[in-house]
Amino acid sequence: MAVDYAVIVVYLAGMLAMGWWGMRRARSKSEFLVAGRRLGPAMYSGTMAAIVLGGASTIGGVGLGYQYGLSGAWMVFTIGLGLLVLSVFFSARIARLKVYTVSEMLDLRYGGGRAGIISGVVMWAYTLMLAVTSTIAYATIFDVLFDMNRTVAIVLGGSIVVAYSTLGGMWSITLTDMVQFVVKTIGVLLLLLPIAVVKAGGFSEMKAQLPTEYFDPLGIGGETIFTYVLIYTFGMLIGQDIWQRVFTARSDRTAKWGGTVAGTYCLAYALAGAVIGTAAKVLYPKLGSPDDAFATIVKDELPVGVRGLVLAAALAAVMSTSSGALIACATVANNDIWSRLRGLGKAPAEKADDHDEVQGNRLFILIMGLAVICTAIAIDNVVEALTVAYNLLVGGLLVPILGGLVWKRGTVYGALASVVVGGLAVIVLMATYGILANEPVYYGLLASLAAYLVVSLATPATDAAVLTAWRERLAGRSSELASEPTPVSQ
Repeated sequence: MAVDYAVIVVYLAGMLAMGWWGMRRARSKSEFLVAGRRLGPAMYSGTMAAIVLGGASTIGGVGLGYQYGLSGAWMVFTIGLGLLVLSVFFSARIARLKVYTVSEMLDLRYGGGRAGIISGVVMWAYTLMLAVTSTIAYATIFDVLFDMNRTVAIVLGGSIVVAYSTLGGMWSITLTDMVQFVVKTIGVLLLLLPIAVVKAGGFSEMKAQLPTEYFDPLGIGGETIFTYVLIYTFGMLIGQDIWQRVFTARSDRTAKWGGTVAGTYCLAYALAGAVIGTAAKVLYPKLGSPDDAFATIVKDELPVGVRGLVLAAALAAVMSTSSGALIACATVANNDIWSRLRGLGKAPAEKADDHDEVQGNRLFILIMGLAVICTAIAIDNVVEALTVAYNLLVGGLLVPILGGLVWKRGTVYGALASVVVGGLAVIVLMATYGILANEPVYYGLLASLAAYLVVSLATPATDAAVLTAWRERLAGRSSELASEPTPVSQ
């Protein structure tokens, strides 16, 4: 195991080194939060794929393959599908808005900050819980590697992500995500996938050993697939962690085609995870938990050195999602909540310079990072925490965001009603049916849609000047927000 340990240590040290290097580039708010909006197609595709394919997609995807066979690919498949829909139909318009958060988009579309601050609170809760669930996954990986105590593992893994994210913001995260994308591709697709299939005796032996439903593409069940689409496909369309990556694109063409490549990669990754899990079912038919399949096959079947690289790939998957959720959480907390509350008692003429903007956002990443680590230590059930996050996101924010993009009659009052009614409906229904039930997101989304339509039609239409400015912004003919500083020359 000494070689495997060395691979992991070198990998973790490299992440910190890139954080330090990224700090030298992040000299303005734009550089720190959205990498200066200048990522090209290759880097954009790699980093977008890295953030959406986290520990749940890697360890959880293999576990679903172990439990259901090839149809276990559906969870990750719907994530890739959501990314494709976002990239083809919405990303170009989103990139042209030149904003930093989803709530700023709502302000532009509906006018004023009434919808923005409430949506900011919901989005903050979602990104916080997403970062927490990603951070908890360190306990599983470090337990496999070092037989480490759960709390120590969470503190160690979380501290590394907080460190490089705080140092360089989106530039550090972009650099580390690109490395993590390469490590995941080599570790999971090029090494673990073929080795697992060969160890299981090939596809013919897998078919001979397992029930036929393991090879039924719909074996996981239609209702489960539909729920995955509602939660993950729609969640990809509106999450701050995803939008913030769209904001990093150099052009709307980069956002559209780079995201399409990343979404296609996700589809291949989904199938790979399911096949690995199916192979693990042949090799270890009686594991205590499906989620143990990834760690078991890595520990028992891979040679020294390769094992370290594949475990580094698992770490890469967790770190990419964790860092992306962390900077999204801090961006929303600072720009959508704290800045608005502080602005209530601040003269309009006051404005922070570039240094203050960067330092302020860096401080919020540190604070949110500490909050994420402490919450991760306190929470045991990862699945329930993630379900709460996605239910609130989809039930509370999907309708006003997509409605604002496609329906000009939507109003600020309709948006407010949609967020409040949808969010409260999800909370009440989770308390009634249970957190893991499907009903909360089904009925919460319907309630949000009904509130949006009824209240929008019952209230005065959005001011024509607001809609004109919105259309100009969507077309890319308006300058960035006045609050965005000009990047410092380097």
